Amino acid sequence: MDDFFKIVAAGPAFFVSAWLLMIFAGITGADVGVRPFGYVTSMIVTIGLWLTLAPAIGAIARSSKSKSKSKSKSKKS
Repeated sequence: MDDFFKIVAAGPAFFVSAWLLMIFAGITGADVGVRPFGYVTSMIVTIGLWLTLAPAIGAIARSSKSKSKSKSKSKKS
């Protein structure tokens, strides 16, 4: 049941991160050399970032869980 709530919590986090990306792109646009873009473009970029980073984050999380399990097994022995 915990996984269900994690998925539901990801929805608002997506919209907030897209909004923050739009805000920060507007603030730093002149310094970075990027034209400010709208919310829809910000959502598309956020989807791309999430699809790129989510597998890496998941692999790191699985890796750290397996390391902690193996450490706890070695302590029991």
